[in-house]
Amino acid sequence: MALWKELSSSLKTFIRKKVANEQDAEDILQDVFLKIYSNINQVKDNDRIYAWVYRITRNLIVDYYRKKRDTAEFSDLPDEIKTDNDEEEIINGLVLCLKNMIDSLPDKYKQAIMLTELGGLTQKELAQKLGMSISGAKSRVQRGRNLLKEKFFECCKFQFDVYGNIVEYQHKENSCKYC
Repeated sequence: MALWKELSSSLKTFIRKKVANEQDAEDILQDVFLKIYSNINQVKDNDRIYAWVYRITRNLIVDYYRKKRDTAEFSDLPDEIKTDNDEEEIINGLVLCLKNMIDSLPDKYKQAIMLTELGGLTQKELAQKLGMSISGAKSRVQRGRNLLKEKFFECCKFQFDVYGNIVEYQHKENSCKYC
């Protein structure tokens, strides 16, 4: 009960920044406290309880979008990423940011990215579908990718391994409008 009083307001604010629907945010908040209650005995370090609670919250938000994805535009994202926990957390956080970033693109770039990168169309098929030249379609996809890249680097700092894979990321500020 004390944990609910202490955390419910800040967790609800955190969830509402990432989930637009008020009722869905309430459901996620309840699920968070059910998970806390069910697993509180697994916490070994009480100094890290807040990090643990926020990890549960982030994971439930990602699960929420996974469930919605079946009927939304992001149906081609993988159901689950099988990796170690740290890498999974990085990837799930980036997927959530990516969804918001794609949503914020101008419609013509959003459409191009959705149809090619997530919808599986080739750029030639995109050109045919939109009634434009192949070079125009290629330019639109490339511009959409560049806009997404700018949004990622505007929001986060990345650390890459020697192969160019992301090994760590960190939000530049707490008020990122995408994450």
